[in-house]
Amino acid sequence: MKLFRFGAFEQEKPGVELPDGKKLDVSAFGEDFNEKFFATNGLNRLSEWLITNAATSPEVAEGFRYGSCVARPSKIICIGMNYAKHAYESGATELPKEPIIFFKATSALCGPNDQVIIPRNSQKTDWEVELAVIIGKKASYIEEADALSYVAGYAIHNDYSEREYQLERGGQWVKGKSNDTFAPLGPYLVTADEVGNANDLNLWLTLNGKKIQDSNTSDMIFQIPFLISYLSQFMTLLPGDMITTGTPAGVGLGMKPQMYLKAGDVVELGIEKLGAQKQEAIAWKPL
Repeated sequence: MKLFRFGAFEQEKPGVELPDGKKLDVSAFGEDFNEKFFATNGLNRLSEWLITNAATSPEVAEGFRYGSCVARPSKIICIGMNYAKHAYESGATELPKEPIIFFKATSALCGPNDQVIIPRNSQKTDWEVELAVIIGKKASYIEEADALSYVAGYAIHNDYSEREYQLERGGQWVKGKSNDTFAPLGPYLVTADEVGNANDLNLWLTLNGKKIQDSNTSDMIFQIPFLISYLSQFMTLLPGDMITTGTPAGVGLGMKPQMYLKAGDVVELGIEKLGAQKQEAIAWKPL
């Protein structure tokens, strides 16, 4: 299945895209795509509900806004420098021997085509196309061989980063990762059965029409089953939690000279089987 959420920010409704491309409003199912939904076998229940209710579910009218494909999770867990070329372009002299872990504030979550707000006084807002893994059931101390059975599905995430805040303001990455609109997610959560091998997906990003990131998830240093198992040794992963698995080379930080977003820039990105996103950068302004 392809799950999506639509409507005004923080008032989103649940939707499902059928194989023929028809987009259904499944509000009558009565649940959002949140921790409780995933924890209570929501994917299977929704699939069974659609068998008898798809024909009477209304289609979503054209021109709608996509929200984040899952409701705000308990955690956004990020993996740093998980593609070799990106690690080196970021200044690393050797590859990490264990995953680099940091968090992103869940308040950064937004829709896949929402505008990205360049933070107040920011000079170094950067982009990062990433594959996000959505956890489907509670996971603690799990084995790598069992890890994929804990996956609900996958989505596109643009891990926006303010590099000065991240690297020059005390070395705490979360500060450069957590600004509002810095975690566009979606448009779809595509269930694991439809994606197949998530460590063999093409991913790309363009800036103002020029392709600057172009890679495959097979290039990850630490692949998805290992990451899920590894994280579960240090924290309980809850249903709906999001693990974002790192970005390939081509970020502004690694360019010579470095290049960062300015108001009016347009970022487009996509991952094979998961769809595409598009964000226009705008300057921060007070409400």
